[in-house]
Amino acid sequence: MDSRKVKDLMVSLEDYAVIDEDATLFDAVVALEEAQAKIPPGRMKHRAVLIKDKGGKIVGKLGHLAFLKALEPKYSSLGDLKTLARAGLSAEFVNSMMETYKFWDYKFEDICRRAKNIVVKDVCHSIAENIDEEAPLSEAIHKFVMWQSLSIPVTRGNDIVGLIRLSDLYSEMAKVIKITCAVDSKET
Repeated sequence: MDSRKVKDLMVSLEDYAVIDEDATLFDAVVALEEAQAKIPPGRMKHRAVLIKDKGGKIVGKLGHLAFLKALEPKYSSLGDLKTLARAGLSAEFVNSMMETYKFWDYKFEDICRRAKNIVVKDVCHSIAENIDEEAPLSEAIHKFVMWQSLSIPVTRGNDIVGLIRLSDLYSEMAKVIKITCAVDSKET
């Protein structure tokens, strides 16, 4: 039986960037930088901010790609590009749509300036998936593969108490692979 649990690798909410749902993207950038400054040496930096509602419950997550999408005002009018591709629209057609919308017609600074007016609850991803803190790391591997996510909220009962990050799981997996494969090589 696997003794390693999700809680052994998770980052607790106290160590993560958490902001109110009415905060702006600017506030999210500041909170993320402050949380990253507290990360111990050797650990990967956070790549998301967690969003809490007025009751303090974690309701969303805003990662790097979501930041970029939020700053591009015309992006939302295209819809989900993955869905368009699955619907059979060719790459050429999607590229022609992007050409029509001229996403890149703005100065970088002007795009970034929008961050002070965009509210995070309008652009964050709702939290649908989670994993229990007592789950074995083998279950976490399965869920990361299944959900294709960079982090998964960790729960204790009905409350989110932290996040398990793909980078931390990978680091632990790589360490164990090197140990177990080295031992196996010596035994053969």
